[in-house]
Amino acid sequence: MWGDRVKIIHTGDWHIGKIVNEYHMTKDQEYILDQLLDIIKEEKPQALIIAGDIYDRSVAPVEAVELLDKVLGKVILEYGIPVLAIAGNHDSPERLNFGSEILKTKGLYIEGMLKKDPAKVVLYDEHGPVNFYLIPYADSALVRDVFEDSDIRCQQDAMKAITDRIKATMNKDERNIVITHGYIRGKEDPETSDSERPLSIGGTDMVSYELFDDFCYTALGHLHSPQKAGIEKIRYSGSLLKYSFSEVKQKKGVNIVNIDDKGEVKIETRQLIPLRDMRIIKGELNKLMDPEIYNLGNREDYIKVILTDKGELLEPMRKLKAIYPNIMQLEFEDRATRGEQYSSSKASRGKSKLELFNEFYRYINDEELAEDSAEIVTKIIEEVEKRGEDLEAN
Repeated sequence: MWGDRVKIIHTGDWHIGKIVNEYHMTKDQEYILDQLLDIIKEEKPQALIIAGDIYDRSVAPVEAVELLDKVLGKVILEYGIPVLAIAGNHDSPERLNFGSEILKTKGLYIEGMLKKDPAKVVLYDEHGPVNFYLIPYADSALVRDVFEDSDIRCQQDAMKAITDRIKATMNKDERNIVITHGYIRGKEDPETSDSERPLSIGGTDMVSYELFDDFCYTALGHLHSPQKAGIEKIRYSGSLLKYSFSEVKQKKGVNIVNIDDKGEVKIETRQLIPLRDMRIIKGELNKLMDPEIYNLGNREDYIKVILTDKGELLEPMRKLKAIYPNIMQLEFEDRATRGEQYSSSKASRGKSKLELFNEFYRYINDEELAEDSAEIVTKIIEEVEKRGEDLEAN
């Protein structure tokens, strides 16, 4: 017996095998998944949820498959905790679905392909059944085919058809939990990240949170920022790691969900600490190479550098990599801004060559061309133009 409350751990968006800016993240993922295993041992939940995007791509690399096998083997076989997982938009539904009927006998309930009657997994405690409905990611076209309903035109239509199908036979007096993957919109637009693959164009991928009102908890995947969708009991766990620099301020973790006999939910978050964080640092090259600056954080972190130097620099990436070995991106803040202004100037027509050179010089060096230098440039321009005229005459 489980006691007064059912406890589940809600995770999502593992993206095992992901490559970020040419850096393979598998070792970082193994480190964070070891932390998840420690949390599972400590919390002793009745189930672990993975709400889609288990892998980062449909054909996962060997090391990704081996890592998932190791983790699920520990959770299911060593700890005796069932795992409920669905395919996300990054996963291959067919590959995840292979052997799923056999795996159920060991406690791995994994749904890769959408069915007209969504999979239902029932676990029991002293108060009765706890029903889990597994809805893998499927776009509206696929749902339209599965349900043979030509009126399904967008994700809202698709999810409504699925949830209506569940509700038609669902006992609302029991505790019902849904696991799904996609853009679920609350009262405000959700917080998104650059590492999330778009599901459609023009907002047709958005689904209203109100479709899930009848469930005591909705475990969502796809968005990498931990957040609620409309109300507390409809939640994204977020990804286990930061996968883009748009996520630097996010705190990654897992949801510990306690559900009492009445279906009331209490949610806690357990934070995960990565092997290497993802950070953005900004400043002049020499200052960023000062020990007083680079010793403020872990030099092994994944870094985006924004340099504020004016003018040209000699091999800045090589110099920075000697201090910060895992630099993923390098940008020049001031130059990028001035470059945009320079390239978008509509006043270049009709200007003399000297005036155009002056603009270019100001863009590169953030200062005006000196008078004596302007005289030299003028002589060079005149000489080039004269040679051009001579060549045309010949």
